[in-house]
Amino acid sequence: MKLTRRALNRATLARQLLLRRERVAPLDAVARLAGMQAQLAKPPFVGLWTRLEKFEAGDLRALIANRKVVRATLMRGTIHLVTTDDFLAWRMPIHPVLAAISGEQDVARLTAIARKFFDAEPCTFDALRKHLAERFPDGDERNMAYVVRMHLPLVLVPDDSPWGWAGNAPFAVAETYLGRKVAKSTDARQLALRYLAAFGPATAADFQTWSGLRTAKAVLEELRPQLVTFEGEKKKSELFDLPDAPRPDEDTPAPVRFLPEYDNLLLSHADRSRLISDDHRKRIATNNLRLPGTFLVDGTVAGMWTAPKKKGEKLGLEPFVKLDRATKKALDEEASALAAFWSAEATGGCLKSSPYSA
Repeated sequence: MKLTRRALNRATLARQLLLRRERVAPLDAVARLAGMQAQLAKPPFVGLWTRLEKFEAGDLRALIANRKVVRATLMRGTIHLVTTDDFLAWRMPIHPVLAAISGEQDVARLTAIARKFFDAEPCTFDALRKHLAERFPDGDERNMAYVVRMHLPLVLVPDDSPWGWAGNAPFAVAETYLGRKVAKSTDARQLALRYLAAFGPATAADFQTWSGLRTAKAVLEELRPQLVTFEGEKKKSELFDLPDAPRPDEDTPAPVRFLPEYDNLLLSHADRSRLISDDHRKRIATNNLRLPGTFLVDGTVAGMWTAPKKKGEKLGLEPFVKLDRATKKALDEEASALAAFWSAEATGGCLKSSPYSA
C-alpha cells in the first residue's frame, strides 16, 4: 500500500497529539511523544500546552519535583525531557551514539573522577571543567568534560525556577539522584517500537535520524515480522509501522498549532517533507543549529513565531505563505492564548530540599 505525503502528515500529527488537544495526563503525554527535546527548559512546557487540554505549568513542575520526568542527554547527544522510566530504559541502547561522538579519551578514569565529583554535590559543567583542568593541567578540559557528558548518565537538577531549571543548571549522577539503576540492556528494539508509535510510519533512515543509531536499519529488519510496511511517494522508500497505530484519513482537519523551539516534530525524520517544505526548511535553518518556534497551518509549517518580551505583549508572527482571513483569525486566537500562558506568573517550586533526598 502506498502512503501519500499528506497521509504521513496526518499519521504523524495524530501520534504527536496535534490533531486536537488531548485529554492525556502530562506524564503519559511525554511518554507518548517519546520524549521532548529540551535544549532549553521552557520549550517542553509550551509543547505540552499546545497538545493537551487544560495544561498548566504546575502540572509539569510537579512531575519534575517528584522525579517522574528528567532532563538529560539522550537521542542524538542532545538534551531531552523524558519520563524517568524511559531514561533508565533507553540510556544504554542510546549509549553507542553518545560514545561514537565523544572522541578518544581515558573514559573509565574520567567518568570515575566525574562520578565522585558530582556525587559530592551537584555541579555545573563549568565547575567540572575547572576540576578537570586542575587534575589534568595539560589536558583539554572541554573535551574531557564532553566525554563525561556522553559516557556518564547524568541528569540536570531542577530548582524553583518558573520553568523547572535555572539557565546554567547543575548536573547529578542519574542513579544517585533517582535512587534507581540504569538498565544494562543495549537492545534497541523497544526503542524502535516507541519511535514508530510516536513518529511513524517511518523509514530506517528516519529512525536513525531521531536516535542517531547506525544500526537502525538492522533493528527494524529484526522487528519486521511484527510490523507492517508501506511504500512512500519517493522511489524505493519503505515505511515501517506498528499494525494498530493511528493512520487517519488524509483529509482529516488539522488545526493551527504553535510549536516551541527545538520541537521534535521537526527533528525526527530524515525526510521532513511530510511536515515542512524544502523552501520553508531553509528559512528556519540557523548557523547555530537553533530551531525557532514555528506554527502549523493545515498540518505543515507556515511560519515562525517569537515570544513576547514582557507581560501583555503579543507573539511576533512571521508567515511564510499568504493566509486567508479564517486562518489569520485562528492564529490570532491561538497566539493570544499562548502569549497568556507564556507570560503568566509562575507559582510553586520544584526543589526545596537536597537533590538527593527522596
